Amino acid sequence: MSFLQKSCITMVHFYGLLTLQREPVPLKSISVSVSIYEFVADVSATLNYENEEKVPLEAVFLFPMDEDSAVYSFEALVDGKKIVAELQDKMKARTNYEKAISQGHQAFLLEEDSSSRDVFSCNVGNLQPGSKAAVTLKYVQELPLETDGALRFVLPAVLNPRYQFSGSSKDSCLNVKTPIIPVEDLPYTLSMVATIDSKHGIEKVQSNCPLSPTEYLGEDKTSAQVSLAAGHKFDRDVELLIYYSEVHTPSVVLEMGMPKMKPGHLMRDPSAMVSFYPNIPEDQPSNTCGEFVFLMDRSGSMQSPMSSQDTSQLRIQAAKETLILLLKSLPMGCYFNIYGFGSSYEAYFPKSVKYTQQTMEEALGRVKLMQADLGGTEILAPLQNIYRGPSIPGHPLQLFVFTDGEVTDTFSVIKEVRINRQKHRCFSFGIGEGASTSLIKGIARASGGTSEFITGKDRMQSKALRTLKRSLQPVVEDVSLSWHLPSGLSAKMLSPEQTVIFRGQRIIIYAQLTGRMPAAETTGKVCLKYTLQGKTFEDKVTFPVQPKPDVNFTIHRLAAKSLLQTKDMGLRDTPASDKKDALNLSLESGIISSFTAFIAINKELNKPVQGPLAHRDIPRPMLLGASAPLKIRCQSGLGKLKACSYGYDKPWMSLEKLPCLLEKTHSSTHRTNLETYHAGFGENHLVQLIYHQNANGSWDLNEDLAKVLGVSLEEITAAHPAELVDSSGWATILAVIWLHGNGKDLKCEWELLERKAMAWMRVHAGSTMPLVVKAAITFLKSSVDPAIFAF
Repeated sequence: MSFLQKSCITMVHFYGLLTLQREPVPLKSISVSVSIYEFVADVSATLNYENEEKVPLEAVFLFPMDEDSAVYSFEALVDGKKIVAELQDKMKARTNYEKAISQGHQAFLLEEDSSSRDVFSCNVGNLQPGSKAAVTLKYVQELPLETDGALRFVLPAVLNPRYQFSGSSKDSCLNVKTPIIPVEDLPYTLSMVATIDSKHGIEKVQSNCPLSPTEYLGEDKTSAQVSLAAGHKFDRDVELLIYYSEVHTPSVVLEMGMPKMKPGHLMRDPSAMVSFYPNIPEDQPSNTCGEFVFLMDRSGSMQSPMSSQDTSQLRIQAAKETLILLLKSLPMGCYFNIYGFGSSYEAYFPKSVKYTQQTMEEALGRVKLMQADLGGTEILAPLQNIYRGPSIPGHPLQLFVFTDGEVTDTFSVIKEVRINRQKHRCFSFGIGEGASTSLIKGIARASGGTSEFITGKDRMQSKALRTLKRSLQPVVEDVSLSWHLPSGLSAKMLSPEQTVIFRGQRIIIYAQLTGRMPAAETTGKVCLKYTLQGKTFEDKVTFPVQPKPDVNFTIHRLAAKSLLQTKDMGLRDTPASDKKDALNLSLESGIISSFTAFIAINKELNKPVQGPLAHRDIPRPMLLGASAPLKIRCQSGLGKLKACSYGYDKPWMSLEKLPCLLEKTHSSTHRTNLETYHAGFGENHLVQLIYHQNANGSWDLNEDLAKVLGVSLEEITAAHPAELVDSSGWATILAVIWLHGNGKDLKCEWELLERKAMAWMRVHAGSTMPLVVKAAITFLKSSVDPAIFAF
């Protein structure tokens, strides 16, 4: 029996596939139109249905959406007749939907999931035999900015099964047993066309999916259009990376309101969207204080590949390498701990420990043995345990959360983070396609941290180390915003107060302008001030006070969404004092929320339904290569199998089917990775070199170092200038030169640990350092410039 057969129990769910029952699927296609202006996207998605059966249908489709999306329109075109939906109180909308169906009307319902902002359900009720319906929803969203200056637009296509932890809501639409089928058998298609406009000029557009060639719509390259290549499959989220010529220019956009609205109405007065890119000077990380806690997902889904495009590395493998880099990059004198979580959780230490050579080595030993063997995704319990721990005076808590985000009740988790926001910052990382944007963005926003998503060919290591670098930067204090407007005009802030700013971060602020607009052309100014290490900095932007019309009221709706995110914590978790405000804000702005739903009723159709409607859940793609419903729980023996609560109630696949399942779902590369990882970290020399660095930044002169450098220990020892430096100093200089010569493409990942090494060398070698560097470069026959050591 193989190792896998001996040590693993599979928990693979049978979903009762509709296609196996040969029932037609009423959803035929999804077509998406995207309009991107600067860093805002306006999206129109149309779901095309057709009932090919002889009985009336009710079709239910669950789909993901970025949690920052503001859904503002829902309508249906049924056999040529347009029906526009109304936004209502959710309970009222559900009642009206059921009532309409019972009366023989045709009805359409769109609602946000009760437990997560990034999942929606669309109900098409009483679709008559032979009838066609095109259901269109529209939404707007801000586009996040990547480190390389790219704006990232993501059309979520992957909705992973989400783990329902104990005590979570039972009324989530994610509890629906949605059928899952192989991608190649999916009966509906996706098409997408994106138009991009920027006054700064468009340099290029990239995607993780095959695109048609970029078509520039003008000679100045300020407008372009791209579309998905024909035959796209739902095997990944669709991602566009858009590069503008001038992306870091601060700006203010003013949008006209609806003057006919009542005074005080959010949509009545002009709204402003202000974008800043604070020019925070880069500083060497000087913080040696801090408690760094790394909370790592070890649920079964972490055994999947990083993405459907890159199957060479499993998520758990990338997580192990990331933890090594993080541990090596921590400053001496700080405190740290590592938690692994799944259906249960475990901490490496009973409480956070001081960062020393001994504690680092103990943690590394456990990281090498870490596996995706903890079942489901119970993230709430370890968070509560971390928050219950005593604070360490002078060492503020910095929490790093890594998860593929397959959790049902995200609002409970976000609420827990928000309650404890005064004692920590949370930096979150969503791993792989289908990670919950609601969870990842929500916990970061609630605590003043930042969020990252690792998809496609992104490296978890790079993004995690960039975030650690941010967390080590000096704190920006005394953040304030001031407006200088024409007489009679004032600004009312709609965004939550900005208290945290990170270097390289874009800040977007929404405000409402009230009072008398000037008749003649005039300008206003808005200033962002902040203090860094005793010095005051100011960013300012001047703008024309001339609101522009927009039929979609994009800025108003984004402002409403920003405000809603501070008040709407779900049906169950929103404080009573905020529920009324959230409901009224949603209804005023026309933006869907946890408390509202869109409903459209075709009252012209009045055909009595004979018996219950035939129910059809629209199937979703099964992505065994990336986000499979395959869960593997490793145990030492083959005791009685306990069903893992994964939100489903069907029997699990028997152990006898494991070998054939692994053959289908994992390539030979995956098996090699599994086997290799029990022995260590394979032939990755960069990881091996970093693994052997000491906590103080130095390396020891030994066989491990010689193997990475590709020379013998005898040769290194013979070349050692012992009169200038001891063996550790010689080894450290050699290691740093090797990093610069062989790992320069990944410098962002080892920059912090190299700084530790350099600091140690300056103290250790002193004035002899230039001579040691020269000898090391000669020995390694390296072309590295000695200037990197900044003597």
